[in-house]
Amino acid sequence: MERIRNLFLVPYGVWLLLFVIVPILMIGYYSFFDIDGVLTLNNYKRFFSPTYFSMALRSFWYAALITVVCLVIAYPTAYFLTKTKHKQLWLLLIILPSWMNLLLKTYAFIGILGTHGPINAFLGVFGLAPRQILFTDFSFILVAVYIFIPFMILPIFSALEKLNPSLIEAAYDLGASHWVAFRRVIFPLTLGGVKSGVQAVFIPSLSLFMITRLIAGNRVITLGTAIEQHFLVTQDWGMGSALAIFLVIAMGLSMWFTERGRRVR
Repeated sequence: MERIRNLFLVPYGVWLLLFVIVPILMIGYYSFFDIDGVLTLNNYKRFFSPTYFSMALRSFWYAALITVVCLVIAYPTAYFLTKTKHKQLWLLLIILPSWMNLLLKTYAFIGILGTHGPINAFLGVFGLAPRQILFTDFSFILVAVYIFIPFMILPIFSALEKLNPSLIEAAYDLGASHWVAFRRVIFPLTLGGVKSGVQAVFIPSLSLFMITRLIAGNRVITLGTAIEQHFLVTQDWGMGSALAIFLVIAMGLSMWFTERGRRVR
């Protein structure tokens, strides 16, 4: 029986090897070569130059900001969903946009945020248009939050659903206010869902590049943008691979910190 069970793991193991481990090894290999194919460590030295290092810090800043905004919106939304009658319907409405192609959603926002879009048309009624909303930091954060927020809501909603209501009632019976009950009971017991949501948003936010191109108009430059530039434009696969390695390490560390925090609790 155990052999049969292990046999089912073979397809996943093959997929993991071919599409995760082998690509990372290839990226690591190419990171030691320059654009002319000469073996070098210069790609890693260049990463710590002011240009790339500030780009890395900017990537972390934007990823953290997107994650915080998603969390601030998602937690009360998830809490509200647990109190509604038609939970499944509301969840479906939240999930549906994530089934749509990312490129289509991005182009839709170009029309919405554009000079002749509906937002500027609405502002024009009050004499506030036209406003340059597109190609700004604000538009980049707005679209990124819209794309990632379902991945923050779902794990928090799941954690809130599993929360034993009698624990909250006990807190109220002991004289706790709503804020104290939330701070001492609800939030600590749903922290696992919060950490899962943070992972699901922060990690992909580090490597965004298409939104920075189409929505931010290259005014927001991140590591994801630089990697795409090196691979597709300058053909400097070595530098692009070195940046990708640092990105993989950063993602791994963020997962380790959140998982470690979960185990400590």
